[in-house]
Amino acid sequence: MVSSGTPLIAFENVAFWYDPSQKLLERFSWSVQPGESWSIVGPSGCGKSTLLYLIAGLRHPCAGRVLLNGQEIQAPSRVVGLMLQDYGLLDWYTAARNIELGLELRNVSARERAQRLDHWLQALAIDHVRGQYPLHLSGGQRQRVALARLLALETPLQLLDEPLSAVDELTRERLQTQIFQINREVGASTITVTHNIEEAVLLGDKVLVITDPYPISRFHIIETPFNSVPHRDDSAFVAHCRKIRQLIGL
Repeated sequence: MVSSGTPLIAFENVAFWYDPSQKLLERFSWSVQPGESWSIVGPSGCGKSTLLYLIAGLRHPCAGRVLLNGQEIQAPSRVVGLMLQDYGLLDWYTAARNIELGLELRNVSARERAQRLDHWLQALAIDHVRGQYPLHLSGGQRQRVALARLLALETPLQLLDEPLSAVDELTRERLQTQIFQINREVGASTITVTHNIEEAVLLGDKVLVITDPYPISRFHIIETPFNSVPHRDDSAFVAHCRKIRQLIGL
């Protein structure tokens, strides 16, 4: 049993690099509490996606520790879902089969799989492509299939790497609102990497703002708690976006 004070995710003095001459993280410490929604913004190539890979157990620290519920992460966990930036769809499976596969691997019953599949295909407006293969889908459709696959897993922790970058602006705003509402209904913890500042403010109760190029050792945290979907011209929403832009020098 994990005590109520134990963070869901904790980075403890983490260092990481792919090339020792170019460290991405150094003495990096950060924690996420159960039920929190975070966004991460910062310069391209600074290591934002790598933070997700470390949490997902796809990469391991070169120094320090990354903990999940107080236990050091050694391998991927069934309580963590990850939506990859390149979607990670299997070309030889239809959209529906791509979504359903993760549920089958987790031994979800056929009836429950069908219910979740139908729900997310309809919720994300991709029911009409359920029988098509990824190569026949637009970038936005593939992105929504990958998002549906993640949401269908209903994991307590969801990691999203640029989840809406390929959709058109109108669809993006609609899906941002939908994800905001889903997060609060389901109560899952989410961490979203995005280059879109408005998206970061909308989707995260807290925004991790990385201002310096690698190695990441310090950062800013902006709290953006909205109890309902904020209007994009709301003064508080605009002020949070402006503050983040100032921090990263835009």
